[in-house]
Amino acid sequence: MSGTIEKAAFLRNKFIPLLRTIDPEQKPLWGKMNVHQMIEHMSYSMRQANGKDKYTLLTSQELLPRMESFLMSEKPFRENTPNKLLPDDPEAPIQPTIEAAIEELQEEIEDFFDVYNSEPSLIITNPFFGHLNYERQVQLLYKHALHHLKQFGVSQE
Repeated sequence: MSGTIEKAAFLRNKFIPLLRTIDPEQKPLWGKMNVHQMIEHMSYSMRQANGKDKYTLLTSQELLPRMESFLMSEKPFRENTPNKLLPDDPEAPIQPTIEAAIEELQEEIEDFFDVYNSEPSLIITNPFFGHLNYERQVQLLYKHALHHLKQFGVSQE
C-alpha cells in the first residue's frame, strides 16, 4: 500500500476490525506486551499523533535524516524495536477490558483525523521522527499498526 489516502483508509476502516480478530489469549510472536497492552499502546501513539500528548524530540539532529528516510520507506519496524519511552516491562492496562481499550483506540483514531481535517497544515512533534505533517503521521501510524498486527500474527490485507 503506497499512498496516504489508502493508508488513512486502512487506519480508519480496517485496523480496528483486524484487532478484533486477535484472540485475547494470543501470545505475541515477539515482545512482552499482551493484546490488551498493545491496543492501549496504540492509543498512546494516536494521542501523540493527534496532539493530545505532547513530546519533545529525543532524536539528535544528525540522526533525523536517517529516521526520516526509514519513516517514508515501506520498510517495516524490526521485531523488538526499542522505545526509550516505554518501561522494560509493560504497564498494566488502564481500560478494564480489551473491548474498552479498542473503543478508546477508535476514539483516538477519529480524533486524529478530526484534528488534521480542521487544521490540515498542522505539524506535531514525534519524539523519534521529528516534526510530522499529516502525510508523515499517517505513514508512521500505518507502519506502527502493521508492526503490532504482525506481532500477533495478523495479516493486514
